[in-house]
Amino acid sequence: MVTEFAHALIRWQKSAGRHDLPWQQKGRADPYRVWLSEIMLQQTQVATVIPYYRRFLARFPDLAGLAAAPTEEVMALWSGLGYYARARNLQRAAQAIVATHGGRFPRHIGDIEALPGIGRSTAAAIAVFAFGARAAILDGNVKRVLARAFGIAGFPGEKAVEARLWALAESLLPERGLVAYTQGLMDLGATLCTRARPRCGECPVAAQCVARREDRIAALPTPRAKRAVPQRAVTLLVQLDRGRVLLERRPPKGIWGGLLSLPELPPGKIPRRTAGAVPLPVVRHAFTHFRLDITPLVCKVSRCDTAKDGVWLSLKKLDTAPLPAPIRKILESLT
Repeated sequence: MVTEFAHALIRWQKSAGRHDLPWQQKGRADPYRVWLSEIMLQQTQVATVIPYYRRFLARFPDLAGLAAAPTEEVMALWSGLGYYARARNLQRAAQAIVATHGGRFPRHIGDIEALPGIGRSTAAAIAVFAFGARAAILDGNVKRVLARAFGIAGFPGEKAVEARLWALAESLLPERGLVAYTQGLMDLGATLCTRARPRCGECPVAAQCVARREDRIAALPTPRAKRAVPQRAVTLLVQLDRGRVLLERRPPKGIWGGLLSLPELPPGKIPRRTAGAVPLPVVRHAFTHFRLDITPLVCKVSRCDTAKDGVWLSLKKLDTAPLPAPIRKILESLT
């Protein structure tokens, strides 16, 4: 059964899988491009990643350039892609490679995994695609594929269930065709074995799929136990002066770390000189662990207190600024 699963997936990937993604190359792939794509693809769909990947690569075509770049420029190119710790870790990893590995991307999986922002599955994917290593991956899509194909119950985020999936993933590795097999797992989870409305009639392993045979497709993988999502609210001050807006840089760690954002007003402590400010419609933004309602309060600078360490930004230069997506949305509404 193991051989049938791997071989069916390899055959399908070669004939029906994705072969024209911008980071895919004939022959041995560039580890820098593979690494960049794998980091961007963490918790982000391919269609969203592609334009960011192309812009990022055009500005930073190699690892040395990324390592030496101003952090603000790196964050600006990542602006809107979300999960900003990825961008900070990407540059930190580039700097570590320059300092520790002489600027050459490490080949050993252990060395790859030791870099900032790279976990076990990402390290394996990079090693497979860039160096032809024999290693198993287990991202979210692959967990769903394996849970359904082999009837693995339990929430994949639980340690015992994840350990079982890792053992299964490693046991399924074929002796040959690792690149096609690994890409096939990714393609299958992204295009056919999707969370909702999977296209089982086109699946290359449908004949051996436990979930399909036992009518458990909707039940696998077992979802996380539902819990209330915290709701938060914040008021942000939009201070305008002749086509410019006053922004503050967020702390390096935490939400929107290192990005430019609007000053936040303390709850219940609105400055007196903002009495004539005009509130904009509430902007709702969902984070991984909570939802945030943002009330933008717009006022002219003559009516507002200005921040001591603020950054004035022209509303005509939003495209090049490192802004979180909801802040960009608010400011673009003003133009």
